[in-house]
Amino acid sequence: MGLRILAIAPTSFFADYGCHVRILEEIRALARRGHHTTLCTYHTGRTPADIDVVRMPRVPWASSIRIGSSMHKLYFDLLLGVRSLVASMGPVDVVHAHLHEGAAIGLVVSRLRRIPLVFDYQGSLTREMLDHRFLREGSPLIRPLEWIERAIERSADAIITSSAHGASHLRAGHAHPLRRVTVIPDGIGHGGSSTAGITNATTRALRDRLGIPEGRKVVGYLGLLADYQGVDHILYAARQVIERRPDVHFLVMGYPGLEQYRRQAFDLQILGHVTFTGRVPYEDAPAHLALADIAVSAKRSATEANGKLLNYMDAGLPTVVYDTPVAREMLGDLGTYVPPGDVTGLADAIDSILDDADRRTHLAAALRARVRTTFSWDDASARLEAEYARVLG
Repeated sequence: MGLRILAIAPTSFFADYGCHVRILEEIRALARRGHHTTLCTYHTGRTPADIDVVRMPRVPWASSIRIGSSMHKLYFDLLLGVRSLVASMGPVDVVHAHLHEGAAIGLVVSRLRRIPLVFDYQGSLTREMLDHRFLREGSPLIRPLEWIERAIERSADAIITSSAHGASHLRAGHAHPLRRVTVIPDGIGHGGSSTAGITNATTRALRDRLGIPEGRKVVGYLGLLADYQGVDHILYAARQVIERRPDVHFLVMGYPGLEQYRRQAFDLQILGHVTFTGRVPYEDAPAHLALADIAVSAKRSATEANGKLLNYMDAGLPTVVYDTPVAREMLGDLGTYVPPGDVTGLADAIDSILDDADRRTHLAAALRARVRTTFSWDDASARLEAEYARVLG
């Protein structure tokens, strides 16, 4: 008999970026194994047709998508907590909480209902606040927040992380061993390559609609537009690449910092060689990635996952990336690595791989093979199911 899972996600689900993709695909993969998940989340975001979503009460003066830290989240989480308690009054076997705020709410629910709490750790709460510039280095709030983080982590019956690096970082923050930390990586969608069925006609029509000139090689980026994601570094590198070879075009896909980075591209005098798409719906991402010849990620966050790399791999895109433990876990020896912060190195690596058609062909096949054999949501859901069984046992 399938389990009844109460998932808690203090975020504007669904909003077409990495954290939300993990939540969505976990729920879908568990459903294929016969389990039912009810997801409690904020009042904003779109609702996928196959997901049972319960939202906190609507707050009309704060109706936009919320990404990262915000003062609004203080009362959002109180409202979400009440909604989660109401949702837990029905049959529930396990609470699956995302993010530290979700784990704090989940802790209350799990203790009142006497059911286990599984915490889906997706990075440090304090580090996220610093990455999003909600806090500044040296703030007196940092140490109390780190203490709260550790208290939440110690209270969970089990913790799952998307990377071994995340698990190591998590354990390093505790003087005494945590109950259990299990690595369950992100994966690619069910049923083979997400790029299957994308025709040349579809690609040409999308390229024309986006205004990418014929004959240009395309460097793609897909993800949130923020400095901790390295978008500013990508544009500085783009300036160097375009100066050497005007046959290159950068396709920057994502949001929310659209005007900031469009202004940066204008100031760098490369706007004619950069297309900003804005928010790309998750289901449309494969068609957009099919326009690219290679992909780039310059993410600088020390604790977060980097799920976009799996999308790049699934699309067969040779990838230039800042050399981080998470990137190494995903790409293995198939990535083109650059020391973090080395913008000139980023430009040189992009230039080099664009010049080598044979290498791009080899990497495309190898990356597709790696992602399909190593990163599968069906495998991940089996491991998650085993973790549920352990805490319920």
